[in-house]
Amino acid sequence: MVDELAELVAVESPSEDITACRAVVEATAELGERLLGSRPEIIEVGERPHLRWRFGSTGRVALIGHVDTVWPLGTFARWPFSVEGDVATGPGCFDMKAGVVQALHALSTLDDLDGIEVLLTTDEELGSQTSRHLVEEAAARALATFVCEPAGPGGVLKVGRKGTGMYTLRVTGRAAHAGLEPEKGANALIEASHLILALGPLADPAIGTTVTPTVGVSGTATNVVPADARVEVDVRVAVPEEAGRVDDAIHALVTTVPGCHLEVLGGPNRPPMPSTSGPDLFDAAAAIAERLGLDPIKGITVGGGSDGNFSAAVGCATLDGLGAVGNGAHAEGEHVVVSAMPERAALLAELILSVRAR
Repeated sequence: MVDELAELVAVESPSEDITACRAVVEATAELGERLLGSRPEIIEVGERPHLRWRFGSTGRVALIGHVDTVWPLGTFARWPFSVEGDVATGPGCFDMKAGVVQALHALSTLDDLDGIEVLLTTDEELGSQTSRHLVEEAAARALATFVCEPAGPGGVLKVGRKGTGMYTLRVTGRAAHAGLEPEKGANALIEASHLILALGPLADPAIGTTVTPTVGVSGTATNVVPADARVEVDVRVAVPEEAGRVDDAIHALVTTVPGCHLEVLGGPNRPPMPSTSGPDLFDAAAAIAERLGLDPIKGITVGGGSDGNFSAAVGCATLDGLGAVGNGAHAEGEHVVVSAMPERAALLAELILSVRAR
């Protein structure tokens, strides 16, 4: 499993790079063919590829994951995959290539794969814009969806997730010489600053709503009044109704700098995954872990979104966080606990069997 994880991590796969995503799709297809005895279907949505295995005609279990990462090309050269003691590290190992390896190994232990669907996408880190319908369709066919995203701290399963929203604020102003006649300009950077400050009161942390500016870009030169600005905004909600409230408020933002104009792009992306999405699956996981002699299973609700939000929203029982045990998702030094990989593969295999026995 560690050798196969090393193979996948070495194939860098930033979400935005379609060529890189095609390379990791091929590497994953080859790994899956070795372990499962069949190649997946490569589903093209626009120019973007996704992988899907479907075994049999009746949907019982959907396994969901992704092979894209947040790391740009070239990261592997300075931070290669390595193992020291019980810890493996490398870009994308924790989120979530170890989960992919574990899921394929879990399936390889089963005598019969009938009724199982595996979907591995390449745009989850971008909000699953092209793969959302594939996730929803797989979940709608299934009795249960298991999401092989990384586990929470200490290996806890993710029984709930906040909903997410993704927005871009585009400000158009008017350029002018910053020294000779700045008054003839309309400063898009100043307007963007006003808008960022206006976002603060939209949050309501008491009920789990956060509104966070994350990326700001403006200006062309130090002596030019900036004519354009862009602000990316991340929204998280625990209460479904909050998504609409925040969306209305962001679209109601107005400019205050004369000559500047605002365009709001984006909106709610993932609905919340409530903790009621799969209590029976969690109970089954806890019982299986005890029977296998694993550490006791605990559950947590987290702020990050995943494709489990989509599967839960279509009414399919969903359990998330069945992937790698480790830490550091999206951060330098993300890592995987090696000894937990076969344990989590065994847990997933037994969960699949428990659903198919219904």
